[in-house]
Amino acid sequence: EIRSKMMTLCVYVCMCVCVNECINANAKHCGECIQAGAKCGWCKDPNFLKQGETVSTHCDELQSLMKRGCTISMIENPRGEQVTLKNKKVTDRSKGPEKLKPEDITQIQPQKLSLTLRSGEPQSFKLTFKRAEDYPIDLYYLMDLSYSMKDDLENVKNLGTSLMLEMQKITSDFRIGFGSFVEKTVMPYISTTPAKLLNPCTGDQNCTSPFSYKNVLKLTSDGKKFNTLVGQQHISGNLDSPEGGFDAIMQVAVCGEQIGWRNVTRLLVFSTDAGFHFAGDGKLGGIVLPNDGKCHLENNVYTMSHYYDYPSIAHLVQKLSDNNIQTIFAVTEEFQPVYQELKNLIPKSAVGTLSANSSNVINLIIDAYNSLSSEVILENSKLPEGVTISYISHCKNGVVSEGENGRKCSNISIGDQVTFSISVTSKGCPKQGKPETIKIKPLGFTEEVEITLNFICDCECQKYSVKNSQDCHFGNGTNECGACRCNEGRVGKQCECSSNDVATEDMDRTCRKDNSTDICSNNGDCVCGTCECKKRDNPEERYSGQYCECDNFNCDRSGNKLCGGHGRCECKVCVCDPMWTGSACDCSLDNSTCMASNKQICNGRGICECGTCKCNDAKFQGPTCETCPTCPGVCAENKECVQCQVFGTGEKKDTCKRHCSYFKLIKVKDRDKLPQPHDSSYPVMHCKERDANDCWFYYTYAVNNNTEKEVHVVETLDCPPSPDIIPIVAGVVAGIVLIGLALLLIWKLLMIIHDRREFAKFEKEKMNAKWDTGENPIYKSAVTTVVNPKYEGK
Repeated sequence: EIRSKMMTLCVYVCMCVCVNECINANAKHCGECIQAGAKCGWCKDPNFLKQGETVSTHCDELQSLMKRGCTISMIENPRGEQVTLKNKKVTDRSKGPEKLKPEDITQIQPQKLSLTLRSGEPQSFKLTFKRAEDYPIDLYYLMDLSYSMKDDLENVKNLGTSLMLEMQKITSDFRIGFGSFVEKTVMPYISTTPAKLLNPCTGDQNCTSPFSYKNVLKLTSDGKKFNTLVGQQHISGNLDSPEGGFDAIMQVAVCGEQIGWRNVTRLLVFSTDAGFHFAGDGKLGGIVLPNDGKCHLENNVYTMSHYYDYPSIAHLVQKLSDNNIQTIFAVTEEFQPVYQELKNLIPKSAVGTLSANSSNVINLIIDAYNSLSSEVILENSKLPEGVTISYISHCKNGVVSEGENGRKCSNISIGDQVTFSISVTSKGCPKQGKPETIKIKPLGFTEEVEITLNFICDCECQKYSVKNSQDCHFGNGTNECGACRCNEGRVGKQCECSSNDVATEDMDRTCRKDNSTDICSNNGDCVCGTCECKKRDNPEERYSGQYCECDNFNCDRSGNKLCGGHGRCECKVCVCDPMWTGSACDCSLDNSTCMASNKQICNGRGICECGTCKCNDAKFQGPTCETCPTCPGVCAENKECVQCQVFGTGEKKDTCKRHCSYFKLIKVKDRDKLPQPHDSSYPVMHCKERDANDCWFYYTYAVNNNTEKEVHVVETLDCPPSPDIIPIVAGVVAGIVLIGLALLLIWKLLMIIHDRREFAKFEKEKMNAKWDTGENPIYKSAVTTVVNPKYEGK
C-alpha cells in the first residue's frame, strides 16, 4: 500500500513538473508564445539560443528565461489591464427626499468598463448592487377570459383602485395595465361555425367572440380607468382545455411601445385556470411556421395567431429576459404543480394561488413582488469564443458564495447593498482578434454593465519587425522579436533552406559527429544541415550542442538530486555553486558545520572533509568529535574530590590531600552564587551529585583564562526531609477501622438479602397449599326441621 501511494505521489509530482504550457505550445513567434499562457514570456535577445536549440526555445516561463541568461529588459511579457469608463455611484435616497426620475436612479455600479485580456490572465472587478427605495413599478395584468374564468373576472373588475392603494405603500410611481387572451382562432382550438364564432358559449350565456390576445388597457396610473375598462370585458370560450397564453405573453414582452413599458421594474401577472399550448401544438391547426418573436398588434389585437405557431418556453425565457420582465403566475390550485415546473425554467418568476377574492389577488401580487425583488441574479450576454466568466457573491450577513450560486444574493431589503467579484479570463485570441462587447445585468432590472473586451494577440516588439530582413538569409524571412519568421517555403533558424531540400544526404553528413552513423546523436533532427534537438517530456530537461550531444539531466546525483541540488548540469558535467565541489556537487567547502562548542574545528580531534568531521581518536565521535561515550564525565570525575574537601565524606576522605589538590576550591552560600556560563569569559560546567545519604550537593567546574582549574561549591547539602511518623500511623489505623466497618456493612447487607429471600419462599409455598372443602358423605346433621301443616305463615 505504501509503495502504491509513493508511486501515485511520484506521478503527481511528475505531472506538476512536466506541465509547462509555454514549452508545450512550441511557439514559432512571440504572438503564439504570449497566447500560450499568462506565465509565458518571449526572449527577444537574438543571441539567446544555444547551439542546437529551436526557435521555440525563445518561449518559456519568466524564471526559466532569466535563469538561462535572458535579462528582464529583453523579455516580452505584456500584461492585461482594466479601465473604468463610467462609474456613477449607486443612489442613496437617505441623503435627500427629493423625487427622482427613473433614469436618474442608479442601482448598479460601475456602468461601463474596458478590459484588456492576456491569455490565461484573469481580469477582476467588483460590481455593486443596491436596491433603490421608491423605485417605479409597471404592472400588466394578463387574464384568461375563457368561460371557466367567469368568477375571476368579476373579482378583477374592482382590482385597479385597490391595488393602486396597496402599491403606493411600496412606490409612489405605480402604473397598471390589462390584457386578455383566449386561444388561436382556428380549428380545433375553437369552433369555426358562424354561430359559435359570434357566441362560443352554450345555452343562453352571452359571450364575446373568441380571440387570441387583446391589449385592453395600456399601462396607466389611473386605477379608476382600469376598473371601468375591465368592467366592460366579457367572457369568451374555446374547445380544448389548454389556452393560448404563450402567444399573449410573447406579445406583451415584445410590444413595449403598445403596452407602455418604461425602463423601470416590469411585472407581468398571468392569470389562468388551465394549462398552456407551446411550440409544436400549432400543427394541430395546420400552423407550422415558428413564432418569430416580433410584435404583431393591430388596433391592440394580435393578428398573426393563425399564421405563427406558439412560442417555445426557451423563446419566452429569452424575450422576457431581454425585456427585463418578471412574471407572476396566478393560477388555480389544480395547476400549481404545472406552473411550478414552468417557474423553474423561467428565471425571476413566481407562482401564487388564484382565489375568488380580490383582496387575496392583491396579497398574491404583493407577496410575489417582494419575493422577486428580494433576490438579485446576475446574467451575462453571450461570451466570445475562449472567454470565461466567474462570479463570487458577497451578500448580507457575510454570506459568500462561488460557482453558480456566486451569481445571486437573496433576502435583499430596500436600501441593502451587495457586491459581486467578477473575473473575466480569455484563453487564446478570437479568430478576428477585434474588440468584443459583453453585458452583465441583474435579471428583471433594466440597468446593466457594458464591458468592452480587448485582446492582447501580438507582442510590442512585433511592431518593429523587419520584413525580408538580410539577417534572415538574404531576405527569406521577417526579423521579428530576435528571431526569424520564415517566409512560406523556407525553413531553418535563419530561413537558410528551402523546405524541399531539408533531407538531402549532403546536409545529413554535417549533422554527424566524428563521422558517426548517428544523426544528431539520435537526440535531434537534421534541418538544413544543422541539428535541431528534440524536446523531452519533462520541459526542464534539454538536449543541446552542435550535434545534440549535450544534455542537462545526465549528471551525477547525490541525495536523489541532480548535482546534489547545489549546481547545474551542463553537457553532462556538474557546474557547482560557490562553496561546493565534487562530481555531484555534494562536498561542502564550508567548515562551520565542523565547529565544536570550544570554537575548534572538530574539537581538535579530527579533520573537516566536505562539511563533516572525521575523528582521529576512536574514542570520540559525533558531528564535531565531542561525544565520548566511554569517557567519565567531568562531574562524575571530580565528585569524590569535591565531596571530601568540602564535606569530609566520600571514598577519598582519607586520601583527600594527596589526590584532590589539583583544583582551586571556592565555597559559596547558595546556588545563586555559583558562576553562570553567560557571566564568564570561559566555559563553565554545572554539576549536581548525590552522596551516600541521598543528599545533593552542587558545584561548578571550569578552566579559567590562566588555565587554572576552578571549583565553586555550595557549602550546604540539600537533603530530603525525614518522614512524619504520626500522620502515617494515624492514616494506617484509620484505614483499618474504615475497612472493618465496610466489611461489617457488607455482611449485614448480605444477611438482609438472604432473610428476604427465605421469607419470600415461605410466602410462595403458603399460597400454593390446597385444602379439600368437600362434605363427609357419612356426616348427618344433628338438626331436624319439622313443618306444621296448619301453619299459614301468619
